[in-house]
Amino acid sequence: MVESAKLFQFQFQFQFLPKTAPFAAHKTLFACLWVVAVASLLVWQSNSISGFLLLGGVPVQAPPKLRSVVFCLTEFGGVGDGVTLNTEAFQRGVSVISKLGGGQLNVPPGRWLTAPFNLTSHFTLFLAQDAVILGIQDEKYWPLMPALPSYGYGREHPGPRYSSLIHGQNLRDVVITGHNGTINGQGQTWWTKYRQKLLNHTRGPLVQILWSSNIVISNITLRDSPFWTLHPYDCKNVTVKNVTILAPVYHAPNTDGIDPDSCEDMLIEDCYISVGDDAIAIKSGWDQFGITYGRPSKNIVIRNLVVRSNVSAGISIGSEMSGGVSNVLVENILVWESRRAMRIKTAPGRGGYVRQITYKNLMFKNVRVGIVIKTDYNEHPGGEYDPKALPILRDISFINIRGQGVRVPVRIQGSAQIPVRNVTFQDMKVGITYKKKHIFQCAFVQGQVIGTIFPAPCDNFDRYSEQGELVKHAALHNVTDIDYEI
Repeated sequence: MVESAKLFQFQFQFQFLPKTAPFAAHKTLFACLWVVAVASLLVWQSNSISGFLLLGGVPVQAPPKLRSVVFCLTEFGGVGDGVTLNTEAFQRGVSVISKLGGGQLNVPPGRWLTAPFNLTSHFTLFLAQDAVILGIQDEKYWPLMPALPSYGYGREHPGPRYSSLIHGQNLRDVVITGHNGTINGQGQTWWTKYRQKLLNHTRGPLVQILWSSNIVISNITLRDSPFWTLHPYDCKNVTVKNVTILAPVYHAPNTDGIDPDSCEDMLIEDCYISVGDDAIAIKSGWDQFGITYGRPSKNIVIRNLVVRSNVSAGISIGSEMSGGVSNVLVENILVWESRRAMRIKTAPGRGGYVRQITYKNLMFKNVRVGIVIKTDYNEHPGGEYDPKALPILRDISFINIRGQGVRVPVRIQGSAQIPVRNVTFQDMKVGITYKKKHIFQCAFVQGQVIGTIFPAPCDNFDRYSEQGELVKHAALHNVTDIDYEI
């Protein structure tokens, strides 16, 4: 089957051994899972030519008829030669479908250069196998838009920001899917200009959908975004499934994979993400603007992912979380060759909260820091913020954590202003590379450890047996044991 060649189809159903099994058994299980993951990656790479997946040489399939009305981009004058600008063809196709009340636009094999264009409701954008939508690199073709209300700032510059390549707002029932076709933002020029400070406005995402509901994005590849790759903003009922997201792991600044932002009821599953910033970053607005906008991100499930982030984190919450983040489940995740695996980041001035967060069945491979909670991530819009707006961090659980080649498994850096409350660790065994004390680091954190934990936790936690019996009370919850030298 074609699907067997897709890494993002790999289902991580981690069935770990009982907690009483010896650590060697867990190492054996980890090795087996890692072999399968790497083998899948090699299959994925071996079927790629010039960055485009061939799916094992299987002939191109006819696009399915997902809507009652179906058009092909060529019917609107599209030319897939990689040189002709197809913006008007996309715009005409979307306009016709909008007037009909909905339909499907098929993008056939080819390289379809375009400037940004908008989507419409009750719409499916279908990318055939070997179809590549290419973003034009000249920023003069990218329209400017107002700053998002929960940011009040372009994020990189004051004032307006560039549009996303594929954009939609106030929509219902939108699908972007295909036979693993590609949307390529050709972000290299943007990254260079950003580093050289030649841009006067904030770069645009690759795909951004605002104030919309019932969104499905599946079976495609997103790559080389100028900025954040997939950015659903203030949306409800969003599914992202079987998506590959790629950017260089170095020198591709701010190319986050997926950034749910003030979103509700969202599922992200069965994806492979390797990018130049956070693979996933859950957000909800920036400082006073996010507090005023007041839209939390909540009811989010992230599962069955392979992620890589050499310069940032596999999965982050924040740092822009001023509207609040709650009721998040992160499970069955492999993080490999990354600077950090799981991170929560915030600071005075953010306000909001991060609570009811569960991490379950995580595996770290060659990660510098496994779990990070940081409360002094001081980036603020224009330097103007209320330092008395303090976020609340509480009710965070880590269950069934495994890993090898981890330098610091846990670093929880609360503060007197922003203590971290009710953190639970249960069933954790992480192989470490740095033989030094204090590799489980804490400051101003309170919580509990249940059962056996390796490496040994800091003294800030109450310790319970696996049967739930109190073994030892914590020392002082404000004990500080942070060592950035490791």
